[in-house]
Amino acid sequence: MFDIDQAQIISFYDKFVAPWSIKILIALLIFLVGQLVAKIISRVLGKVLGRTKLDSILVEFIQSLVNALLLVFVIVAALDQLGVNTNSVIAVLGAAGLAIGLALQGSLQNFAAGFMLLIFRPFKGGDFVEAAGVAGIIEKIGIFSTTMHTGDNKEVIIPNGAIYSSNIINYSKRATRRIDMIFSIGYADDIRLARDVMDAIIKADPRVLADPEPLIAVGELGPSSVNFFVRPWVKTEDYWTVKFDLTEKIKIAFDENGITIPFPQMDIHWNKP
Repeated sequence: MFDIDQAQIISFYDKFVAPWSIKILIALLIFLVGQLVAKIISRVLGKVLGRTKLDSILVEFIQSLVNALLLVFVIVAALDQLGVNTNSVIAVLGAAGLAIGLALQGSLQNFAAGFMLLIFRPFKGGDFVEAAGVAGIIEKIGIFSTTMHTGDNKEVIIPNGAIYSSNIINYSKRATRRIDMIFSIGYADDIRLARDVMDAIIKADPRVLADPEPLIAVGELGPSSVNFFVRPWVKTEDYWTVKFDLTEKIKIAFDENGITIPFPQMDIHWNKP
């Protein structure tokens, strides 16, 4: 049997157990307290930024980023308390980050694009936009991708890099929009009557703005019709309802006033020998 002297046990306890117990306890305390402080700081930062004009999505992104950075510092401080060479740890993390970065260039591109989208804010949650060949309402701008849903309620997830590298059309950015419509009448119809009919319908709609003034003009003489360019201005949220309503009302008014909307036609002259 092993003959262990009590003095050796006390010496081992004094040299190893007690110091390491204290170090582990302090390191654990640093980690727990640091984690709590990081959470409190990120929450306070979120409340402060929430009172500004920054988009809520950007506020959440900054909150998460600050919390992650603070946690890294807390972990490094806890390891330092345990006697771990933090310089080596930082160097290893840096090398690993470089290797991961080279392997995930596409993901880093999406991350950078997402950060730029949140900073420059070409759109925000709830905006109707067209980007990367997709038109829909923005639901969420994430770190790597943006989620939107289309008019037929399909969810589309687009990498941020594809959005940032393409043209972005934001239909919700401005308070007003112009409706561009073309109405065709026959050459035998009275263009003055057609203009008066369309003008009366447009002025009777309270959703059509008086300033800028609506435009009704003969835009072109087509092969088989006289084409009117009709350009009323409305509030952005009224765009589609006004467009649909005016199209229906003008068609009904044309029918009531005997104004024709001609089909495409062609005159053929046949010289009989």
